[in-house]
Amino acid sequence: MSRREIREQIFKILFRAEFYEKDELEEQLSLSLQEIGEAREQDSAYIVAKVRDICGHLEETDGLINASAEKWKTSRMAKAELAIIRLAVYEMKCEEEIPVSVAINEAVELAKVYGSDHGAGFVNGVLAKMV
Repeated sequence: MSRREIREQIFKILFRAEFYEKDELEEQLSLSLQEIGEAREQDSAYIVAKVRDICGHLEETDGLINASAEKWKTSRMAKAELAIIRLAVYEMKCEEEIPVSVAINEAVELAKVYGSDHGAGFVNGVLAKMV
């Protein structure tokens, strides 16, 4: 899988997790990996590790998002945009090998596909305030 495909799978799992209790994350990971199908074992392991780490940093990540998103709190954001922003913030703050500009660009691209009509602009605006 390409980096972009892996990122998209991580986004889908984060989005899916929003509709379940936190203690169901492992089950949702398992179901998501089954749906992905024949992803290389290395890719699957990376996806699982990254989703777990992102979910482990949600309180910190959401604090950063809430501080940057004027008049918007994570509790009011559309779930697709929120999952995209969480992924991007994690990449910006925790993954040194991913340039901030790449994390933002990839988030905007995901928002164009999965977000609302104004999702890409919203995601870009929130992330730009974090730089």
